[in-house]
Amino acid sequence: MGPSQPVDDLTAGRVALDAGAWTDAQHAFERVLAIEEIPEALEGLGLAAWWLNRSEIVFDARERAFRAYRHRNDQNAAARVAVWLAWDSAAFRGEEGVAKGWLQRARRLLDGRPDSAEHAFLASRAAVFALLDDGDPVAAEALALDAIRIGQSINAIDYEMVGRALYGFALITTGRVKDGLHELDEVSAAILAGELTDRLLIALAGCYLIGACDRARDHARAVQWCDRIKAHSQKWGLKPLFAVCRTQYASVCMWRGSWDEAERELTNACDELAICRPGMSADGLARLGELRRRQGRLDEAASLFERSGPHPIASVGRAAIALDRGDRQTAADLIERHLRRLPITNRTERAAALGLLIRAHTIGEGEHDLARAVSALEELRAIADAARTAPLQASANLAAGLVALAAGDLDASRRELEDAVDGFDASEAPFEAACARLDLASIMDRLGRSDAAVSEIDRALTELTHLDARLAMSAARTMRDRLAAPRPSPTSASRDQGGLTPREMDVLRLISSGLSNQAIAERLHISEHTVHRHVANTLTKLDVPSRSAAVAHAAKLGLL
Repeated sequence: MGPSQPVDDLTAGRVALDAGAWTDAQHAFERVLAIEEIPEALEGLGLAAWWLNRSEIVFDARERAFRAYRHRNDQNAAARVAVWLAWDSAAFRGEEGVAKGWLQRARRLLDGRPDSAEHAFLASRAAVFALLDDGDPVAAEALALDAIRIGQSINAIDYEMVGRALYGFALITTGRVKDGLHELDEVSAAILAGELTDRLLIALAGCYLIGACDRARDHARAVQWCDRIKAHSQKWGLKPLFAVCRTQYASVCMWRGSWDEAERELTNACDELAICRPGMSADGLARLGELRRRQGRLDEAASLFERSGPHPIASVGRAAIALDRGDRQTAADLIERHLRRLPITNRTERAAALGLLIRAHTIGEGEHDLARAVSALEELRAIADAARTAPLQASANLAAGLVALAAGDLDASRRELEDAVDGFDASEAPFEAACARLDLASIMDRLGRSDAAVSEIDRALTELTHLDARLAMSAARTMRDRLAAPRPSPTSASRDQGGLTPREMDVLRLISSGLSNQAIAERLHISEHTVHRHVANTLTKLDVPSRSAAVAHAAKLGLL
């Protein structure tokens, strides 16, 4: 073998990388390393193995490359590899602490040195960690602006546009949706015009576009970019990025009611990520858990959320399951805990949690924490007003309707819920619209407009049946059966039960069993204060002085 062989193989490896021929690249770099430990060959081998999902080769090659570059005193190259190792530690192993250690090592190596591609790479990768792992869009915004500045100073448009994609993503997360979308539109134009040349950075920018559009609920943009990234990833064999984009696309499908497509995308993406990037699998598992919850498969959803760990979607999902099961207190506690961890600046992510918290504090029997619900509504309204997107406005209307109901203002509740239904319909969100219709139907029934209530339920059932949302379908059918049943006149109903409401009858029956107020509260899952109020109302309506007298009088009337 001649002395030029390592150089020739190094060139061959680089050519293969440029062509997306990952296996050929791996073999070429391995031939170089069989003769000489060259850091460029180690770095190339690590990149080829990265695309081939060979994690054991990735870590070995890159750690050796880092040491070799440090030995050569090439600080920029060592920092570049350190940033890759930070990404690898999180994606392959889920080791966020190790990842942040590698980022700090890269910062130290680049500190005080002239702007370079490595500086831009570090800033953009740190922005991703801040935005997606720490939930800190303000820190991400500053880092993305740094990546943009560096990209412009060294005339590296690929890095500038990746920075702009992250900057737009961060702006949307803080609630400045219009400004964020302007940044994303510029990135879109640059990619379509062919100004970007680095395939990896093109795919990353596209993934950030999709993630930002999903967070802004701008589904038309998200679908367009999912199609482009799919084609780009399939052409060049970019399986890891394709799998990540599929999870985001699945959320778009879920929102728009294409649940079968969401199911396919999520199950395939979860399978791929489990193999190629296990450290990144929590996102797909959490989104699949949310799909299962909407389908009414609560046990499966709970299991998927458990496997997702502290992922934000899983945290909100656990609370939603508690609420689905009628445990309002647990739901409220879980959401409050989630919101304490989520920075106040992370506004679009806080919106979903706030809506769920308001529901937990306003629906069902028993005491309502109206003050906390009103406070949460004020924050949600501010987020929706700043974002000015139809889905967020509809969510705020829904929450306002629930608060108005809890406050006893049925007309205001009706108006807000009607606006919520219209907003969700306009946003092409059939599940959300159907659930809002059920809330509206309940208000219409209370207002004595039973025909309008049944009409809303029937429209909701049509959508829920199409989606096969079994838990919501069951609730809708129960409500419809109750409304469709013949109702006794108010005077006969009052006479039949001595003027007592169904809940007061429940309490009276438990009193007759000898239970205390505390025991009755536990049995009925309501507060002791509420039981006390029901007892007082019962004594007044039956015109008796004591609990025992109430039981005796009710027995005489044939109520017990």
